[in-house]
Amino acid sequence: MIGNSRLHWGYFRGQTLLACLDTPHLREPPSNEFLQQIFPKLLTNKCNCELVVASVVPSQKELWANYDNLRIITLKDIPLLDLYPTFGIDRALAVLGAGKKYGFPCLVIDAGTALTFTGVDGDKKLVGGAILPGLKVQLASLRERTAALPEVSLSERLPKMWAKETAEGIRSGIIYTILAGIEKFSQEWLNLYPESRIILTGGDGDLIRDYCQENAIKSLLVDKTIIFEGIAAVIRGNLLLFN
Repeated sequence: MIGNSRLHWGYFRGQTLLACLDTPHLREPPSNEFLQQIFPKLLTNKCNCELVVASVVPSQKELWANYDNLRIITLKDIPLLDLYPTFGIDRALAVLGAGKKYGFPCLVIDAGTALTFTGVDGDKKLVGGAILPGLKVQLASLRERTAALPEVSLSERLPKMWAKETAEGIRSGIIYTILAGIEKFSQEWLNLYPESRIILTGGDGDLIRDYCQENAIKSLLVDKTIIFEGIAAVIRGNLLLFN
């Protein structure tokens, strides 16, 4: 999965996910031996593995154009209803994977470069969702767009809500408003679908889960693999396309 900030890799043998990891975006087209560099412990000989790619970054996807044994997943391959043309393939695959693993209906909160909410009902139909800047994007925007505010890093513990210095005030403002949004969307979703699972994923998923638990938001399940489960579900449902 080519995300906005990184490449997310999953290695399947049959229907079993054996490994997953993240790497930076590519700067040049990869060689046909590239996968052996990504998974050296799993691929020690010349590999004829099929590479399945989905992307939200067109320029990164173009780098794979001449890679052997390549398949590209697009939105038309996703077996969900009412997806609109500009719907993110990453969101579609994550909520498909969550539904396949935990059952529909489900709500996925993806805490990556963007923080997204994506809900699908029991008929595998998109209910809707929302998009806002992720934690690190919000921090970076304040640093880059203001003259006096400092660069701020995130801590593992919740900051004080009523801060008495600038860096802590930035942490408080961003984290508590994100948590309020997560709580609001989660509660509204559970009002519609009381038995639904709410799955938190993405690079900041563990951190936000910890913040939520400290803030008494208990309904979230963290799973970093659901996007790979979505890719696997597409492949299983379109076997003729991948022979």
